[in-house]
Amino acid sequence: MKIAVDAMGGDTAPATIVEGAVAAAREYNLDIILVGIKEQVEAELARHKTDNLSIDICNATQIVGMDESPSQIIRKKRDSSIWIATDLVKKEVASGVISAGNTGASMAAAFFILGPLRGVERPAIATLLPTLLGTSIMLDVGANVDCTPQQLFQFAIMGHEYAKHILGKPEPKVGLLSIGEEDIKGNEVTKETFKRLKDSPLNFIGNLEGREVYTGSADVIVCDGFTGNVALKISEGLAEAIGKFIKREIAASSWGKIGYLFLKSSFKNFAKKLDYAEYGGAPLLGVNGISIICHGRSSAKAIKNAIRLAKAFAENSVNVFIQKDIEENMPSFSNIKDT
Repeated sequence: MKIAVDAMGGDTAPATIVEGAVAAAREYNLDIILVGIKEQVEAELARHKTDNLSIDICNATQIVGMDESPSQIIRKKRDSSIWIATDLVKKEVASGVISAGNTGASMAAAFFILGPLRGVERPAIATLLPTLLGTSIMLDVGANVDCTPQQLFQFAIMGHEYAKHILGKPEPKVGLLSIGEEDIKGNEVTKETFKRLKDSPLNFIGNLEGREVYTGSADVIVCDGFTGNVALKISEGLAEAIGKFIKREIAASSWGKIGYLFLKSSFKNFAKKLDYAEYGGAPLLGVNGISIICHGRSSAKAIKNAIRLAKAFAENSVNVFIQKDIEENMPSFSNIKDT
């Protein structure tokens, strides 16, 4: 199996990206294709021991900046690392692509090169969240600011298959993020989505309030990209603040420092659960291929784990199950097939 890696995407590319790719090639016995400016990628690769590792370099002459609009890649940057890496998936040279670069560019490349799965109106970014009971999936967290009830219903289907085949949950519990648990709460979009989910074969548990996101009561949390992205960024900020609060309190007294010695392993486990690097990246669900979007600040560990996630998606044929589920559960799919 080969995974294409955008070596030029991310705040610390190509150094961190290459380091993570080398670690993934070694640990997961994968073939890696590093896509980027050849001279720079070769220089970084030379810093690592790559004996007996299958790592190739595919040259790209352009880089998409983090502040560039997605339309730029379509019009002017088709020799960029993210475009070429995604095209390798389209040509079936690679089984998946990962990038820590411009999120909009990654989505644009995936949408225009790979295209959506049949029946899927819009792809969604799905992220993993640590909960009191394990791990949950939230989608969408940024691909779509405004959504229709049908699109949110499709997100639920895609999240269901993700949880089932990657997280190993046979009957994932699906919740709809809203402002109250009652089915009459929310705006018109969420209320209509509630009705569709309630009448579907999915294991729908109803509305979730924001305070329930981390309880683990739902395995899949459905929302529009605006709400999901705000919730995610608040969570990231809160996690960082809590870490700083704890360090400040520990350093404030001798007793705090002594107590830390006894609780060091507990704090370490706590920090690990909140570390996004443990989850790697977020898959763009609904496109006809595997595209993993990583945080711009991704460490080598995060890149390695993102590659692992791409591998898991390929091995478990998640897109095949999403396509099948869409065909079986979308009332309008028969009309789509006839067009």
